[in-house]
Amino acid sequence: MQRILVLASTSPYRRELLQRLQLPFEVAAPEVDESALPGEAPEATALRLAESKARAVAAAFPDALIIGSDQVAAVGDERFGKPGTRANARNQLRAMSGREIVFHTGLCLLDAASGAAQTRCVDIHVGFRELADAEIESYLDKEDALNCAGSAKSEGLGISLLSYLRGDDPNALIGLPLIALCDMLRKAGLALP
Repeated sequence: MQRILVLASTSPYRRELLQRLQLPFEVAAPEVDESALPGEAPEATALRLAESKARAVAAAFPDALIIGSDQVAAVGDERFGKPGTRANARNQLRAMSGREIVFHTGLCLLDAASGAAQTRCVDIHVGFRELADAEIESYLDKEDALNCAGSAKSEGLGISLLSYLRGDDPNALIGLPLIALCDMLRKAGLALP
């Protein structure tokens, strides 16, 4: 019997990515405070929140395999979260202009029945071009990036802001590292092609 698979996320981007694997799954909204802990490194935040999201919905799905994911964009300890407003997005893009930002995507596959969790962090290094204010404004006029870590929606027009992407799985930048997830699912006993 196939285990129930649950995506502990309300992100439409993660849902679209998971659909690529052609496995049936349910979606649950985790109630998790996404604040970083004092002194916590960006990678540690991403991993902790990915697992926290999976565990937050486990009681509702006691026999399921639950996927949690979280992303933290950073340069050193300087973080770039979801901007929420156009002014914040503008400021983020100005701050990232001409710099390399690391997008740390934490991934957790929780076996709710046993409580065992597989976790992994997949990093994508993103080089931003030098961005003129007019380019930033034009981008923000055309792309809804207010709910996207770092304001650069690479699966859309945000790709035009970049000079390079480096990493093992480009899906991680969108929010769900599918290569790592496939490995975890196989280890959990799910059949994938």
